[in-house]
Amino acid sequence: MSNTSSFCELLASGSKADDRVGFFIGDDWLQGRTTYGGLSAALALHAARRLHDDLPPLRSATVSFVGPAAGPVVSTARILRRGRSVSFVEADLTSDGRIATRCGFAFGAARDSAFDLRLVPAPQVPEPDRCSEFLPEQEGSPVPAFTRHFEARLARGGRPITGSADHEHLIWVRHRDRGAIGEAALLAVADMPPPAILPMFEEPAPISSMTWLLNIIEHDPDPDGWWLLSTRAEHAANGYSSQDMLVWTRAGQLAVTGRQSVALFA
Repeated sequence: MSNTSSFCELLASGSKADDRVGFFIGDDWLQGRTTYGGLSAALALHAARRLHDDLPPLRSATVSFVGPAAGPVVSTARILRRGRSVSFVEADLTSDGRIATRCGFAFGAARDSAFDLRLVPAPQVPEPDRCSEFLPEQEGSPVPAFTRHFEARLARGGRPITGSADHEHLIWVRHRDRGAIGEAALLAVADMPPPAILPMFEEPAPISSMTWLLNIIEHDPDPDGWWLLSTRAEHAANGYSSQDMLVWTRAGQLAVTGRQSVALFA
């Protein structure tokens, strides 16, 4: 890649002016003609924290992928409500003056609770170094540009556009930029796998995430940076697919629960 920016470089390049933060997204972060969705959400979150630096930890996010974004983009964020422990923020990422991504973030301070439960253990899968590359680059089979910013290894399931019968996939993923840690870095990782239905495709066809809902439980990675991601297609009909998503740390701590609605053109 040429003229590329690592994840940390891209976040650090954000220029703050009044009530907005501007970024330039290079071709290396594109997924087709638009910015990779996980990066769009991460930039919106980063801007929200730049503009409102006293927010508590991120607990939940709703993301709508409204339109394409590339090149110069601007993010704005406004406080919808501040409570004693929870704050709601709406953040937009705009490109060419049009909304590309709209995010609703819920930030919440920790509180004393009678509950401390861990009810969704990580599945038993081989360690990353015993798994093969998820998206090996082959002549005639280009991979989306943004994927080169991540290491990804297939622990279970299928690869995109292989006519696989698998609808559930477990993938080890980490940033190549080892300085990428924290909430924004986790959002960027959590959306890395393609839609869970894509391995069932026998030939390329357009596909696009529309909405992404996620709850953040743990945002600190293990020292080696690996996260275990699960994507599971639940239904596909009438040009749309619904999928469930989970993320664990390498140590087995549940980190993210999520869902996506995906538009299919196949």
